[in-house]
Amino acid sequence: MESLWWLLPLALALVVGALCPMAGTLLLVQRRLFLANLVSHAVLPGLALALALRLDPGLGGVISGVAGALLAERFSRGERPGQQGDDAVLNTVLAGFLGLGVLLIPLLGIRVNLEAVLFGDLLAAAPLDLLRSLLALAALLLLLRLRYRHYVYLGVDPLGAASAGLPVRRLRLLLTLVTAFTVVSAMVAVGVVLVIGLMGAPALLGLPGASSLRQAMARAAMAGVLLSGGGFLLALQPAVNLPPGPLIGVLCMALLPLAAWRQRRAALAGG
Repeated sequence: MESLWWLLPLALALVVGALCPMAGTLLLVQRRLFLANLVSHAVLPGLALALALRLDPGLGGVISGVAGALLAERFSRGERPGQQGDDAVLNTVLAGFLGLGVLLIPLLGIRVNLEAVLFGDLLAAAPLDLLRSLLALAALLLLLRLRYRHYVYLGVDPLGAASAGLPVRRLRLLLTLVTAFTVVSAMVAVGVVLVIGLMGAPALLGLPGASSLRQAMARAAMAGVLLSGGGFLLALQPAVNLPPGPLIGVLCMALLPLAAWRQRRAALAGG
């Protein structure tokens, strides 16, 4: 059994590799991918408080991440994502929550492996981590099953969706909750800093030429599984012997030229 110790972290890498790009594609279509970056940094205060109170760090991270996202939305200027000033609000909240998390660690007298939190420690994966990732994947699939058409409409025309009577705020809150759950579940694999790369790069690869949001998410998930699983197996090779999380982050960046080529090809085909 000891020779099969790598099966659990590999399974986690594969689940996270499918989950993050699917969530990232949905956020990218909504023009809200930076929300994942904000949430990934905003989880740290919740993690610290949960550890101090001897609660599940994942629960604390989800609550803190959602709180950061809601605070940023409260001070954003408009309903349409990307309005002038919104980036400043998002970056300010991101920096504030990250700073608060770092300050809480010495103030509460707790021990936190910041390197593992920020960059992941896939080799230390536990069955609970895999279960949390599977639950996050199930939550995302359930959200899509119940609200798929609404999110397509909201992504194409957010003002029109609001005028048509769609519960825009509720839809965004649900997406924020799933995003926070996704970030926390991926934290063990790639860390809260690198998770944004796994959510972004495969989404850029999956969207060009896709005939539907479902197809784009499926393509992104396949790319993410190859990146995450392949990166983990590559990191285990004696000739490589590198931390899996950062290696997966580098592989995501290496995917960008292919994504740019696919975008150009799709543009030429559409023109």
